[in-house]
Amino acid sequence: MARYKTRIRLKARWEIDRLYAANQIVCNTLSELKEKLQDGITTKDIDLLAEERIVASSAKPAFKGYRGFPATTCVSINNEIVHGIPSEKRVLKRGDLVSIDLGVVYHDYYGDAAFSALVDDEGTDVARDLLRVTEESLYAGIKRMKLRKRLGDVSSAIQNVVEMNGFGVVRQFVGHGIGRALHEPPEVPNYGRKGTGPVLRTGMVIAIEPMVTEKSPEAMVLEDGWTAVTVDGGLAAHFEHTVAITEKGPKILSKC
Repeated sequence: MARYKTRIRLKARWEIDRLYAANQIVCNTLSELKEKLQDGITTKDIDLLAEERIVASSAKPAFKGYRGFPATTCVSINNEIVHGIPSEKRVLKRGDLVSIDLGVVYHDYYGDAAFSALVDDEGTDVARDLLRVTEESLYAGIKRMKLRKRLGDVSSAIQNVVEMNGFGVVRQFVGHGIGRALHEPPEVPNYGRKGTGPVLRTGMVIAIEPMVTEKSPEAMVLEDGWTAVTVDGGLAAHFEHTVAITEKGPKILSKC
């Protein structure tokens, strides 16, 4: 456990205020993007709008240029799990399941959140169930983010909701700590055992992000080096919130 104590940096209250401000920019931008998920819009259009809104808020895109990623947003469609690269050639169609992941930097602190939705709010029953369960698993994990609980309690809660509903939990990609860097310790798997992992403490700030699949939880990365897809072509959904652990319980920083 000493390993975690030396690696995980606890945030002061003023730092959490900074993180809240950054995440509110993320939340407001994502809310606007969700309204634009209509038949005929390209993923490049979505990306340009996101960058415009971020810059207008005196912030900077966190993803653009990060480890060479070429865009402001990750826009993943149907069987794409995460890290889809926006393109003017990718045109959304009614009924597509779209996931948008967005990060910003504001006064040296990071915000990060994601949502999934159906284009024109139309889609199959399976797609709707997948969206519901993925979001429910996110909030089940957040509910466990209480002082003196362990990170495994959070991971286990997410996994239980997903698998009890017959869906798959992606294991190749995980949530993470966040602060003055986009990715900080600890890693936050969406699967695990209760009573394991680091103890949750006041000042920990974590981005929880269940990635859930319709069928097999296995993923592979396409030749572009970024886009992760399901191996069997099944649908995938992704929800994410940045959450601070406080003495009064979890505080969702990226909720408008």
